[in-house]
Amino acid sequence: MADDDWRIRIEVEEEEHATGLLERLGGDLDSEARELAKDLEARRLAVSRDGDVIFVYAATRAEAERAHSLVEAELRKQGFAARASRIEHWLDEEDRWDDEPPGETWEEEELDRGFAPWEVRVECSSRHEARKLAEQLEADGYKPERRFQYLIVGTASREDADALATRVHGEVEPGGELVYEVEPANPFAIFGGMGL
Repeated sequence: MADDDWRIRIEVEEEEHATGLLERLGGDLDSEARELAKDLEARRLAVSRDGDVIFVYAATRAEAERAHSLVEAELRKQGFAARASRIEHWLDEEDRWDDEPPGETWEEEELDRGFAPWEVRVECSSRHEARKLAEQLEADGYKPERRFQYLIVGTASREDADALATRVHGEVEPGGELVYEVEPANPFAIFGGMGL
């Protein structure tokens, strides 16, 4: 099973032409397009339509390229205005197609909501040491939360959290509005959402 997703977007100027193009892609093809379609027959491409836009989805770049050739051949013989996009690739980690602008990351969304996406959790040897470390971190621009001899310090990115954890001998964990931990002896059992 392929882990990638590829697609071609076909933009048709008038919505009613999209239906006709879909029908032709399904069977009424000229000889050049028929040869390409035969090559793709076993590939099980998915085709969808959203108004005047048709999408052709493929599992590999090679299949998408062959499908793109088929679409281009059909568009050359049609009598209405339409345009096929370049081959687009799904960026799973970013949850978008590569031709779309990047959206906000989950870290930015957490920051917008007023929560630190990453936290550094530090256990100090005493309340006094925790208070002293909290003061040092506040002087550095952090907003640590102190509970007895424990500190929770929010950061804006994983990189910031890793650097701070190395400096203060803490542990990095995802932050956010609320973090539940299962271990009952954990002093951070219900803490979370510490601001920056």
